[in-house]
Amino acid sequence: MAKEVTLKQVAARAGVSYQTVSKVLNKQAKVTRETEERIWRAVRELSYRPNLLARNMRQQRSQLIGYSWEPTPGDQCNPILDKFLQSMSQATEEAGYHLLTFPHHPGSKSLDIYEELIDSNRVDGFVLSSIEYDDPRITFLHEKNFPFVAFGRSNPGQEFMFVDIDGCRGIQKVMGHLLELGHRRIFTLAWPESSRVGQNRFDGYLAAMQDASIYPEAGWIARGEGNYSFGYQATEKWLNAPKKFRPTAIVCMNDFMAIGAMNAIHHQGYRVGEDIAVTGFDDIPLVQYLTPALTSVRQPLWQVGQVAISLLIRRLEGESCENEHILIPPVLIVRQSSDPTCLVEIQN
Repeated sequence: MAKEVTLKQVAARAGVSYQTVSKVLNKQAKVTRETEERIWRAVRELSYRPNLLARNMRQQRSQLIGYSWEPTPGDQCNPILDKFLQSMSQATEEAGYHLLTFPHHPGSKSLDIYEELIDSNRVDGFVLSSIEYDDPRITFLHEKNFPFVAFGRSNPGQEFMFVDIDGCRGIQKVMGHLLELGHRRIFTLAWPESSRVGQNRFDGYLAAMQDASIYPEAGWIARGEGNYSFGYQATEKWLNAPKKFRPTAIVCMNDFMAIGAMNAIHHQGYRVGEDIAVTGFDDIPLVQYLTPALTSVRQPLWQVGQVAISLLIRRLEGESCENEHILIPPVLIVRQSSDPTCLVEIQN
């Protein structure tokens, strides 16, 4: 078996000290372009492979970033998670890190795995998602003084590094679109009040209605889980009411509720888009293939994943960005479910 090439052999071939080679390989030193080229040429010629385990032990770094998510039920898919994971995986790899993924189960023992990963030095930081009010992970990681970045916000005024999508602004764009079309009886399928993300989007509905001097009645708002069944059942109930109590438009806080609403409208003999407008949120891939295609708010998830990893790595590398907040605006994609005359219109 061939002997392993050492750092000192690379240094001898390049005509520099082994300390200089180490610093160049770890991007810790500035040298002339000619010197750097000599070092990398020596690395290639000798087929040098750094001992990453030894290097990480010296630096007390694992080059791993932990990411957890709340598992999706087995009979459902999660295209949002898929896009977010792909984006983060690419960003971490480009920065010389890798993702260590594990499921997050809310409950009394939800913090045990975080503590285990920290105490065993298996990760350098965490990315959190599915952030809710009073999220115990944020309090725990603050107390540990351990690096993390969150996809989402928590309690108002709570300071931590996060990237988020402006759901309030996204729903305001939807409402502006519907109001321009002449709708006034705009109902909404919302999430429970305990949902931080759902409440942020619901705030956009209320703000737009207030700006239009429209004051929704209690019956215009239905709260429940963000799934197909809830969307179908709530819409069916509305459509069984007398005509003056029915909606002309339904704003849904996610696409699955919107698909349920659309099917309920169809089964009651009404036309989606022409009789009752329906809008969603998330713009999951399948909604463009529905009949009619669903108007929805597209979340720039690829950008969120890239920015989240960039922020965390900047902190790991010692930059001052601990409490940086980045709010990214979503994009409204108008399709036939709200405007039958429209092909596709993208509104930034």
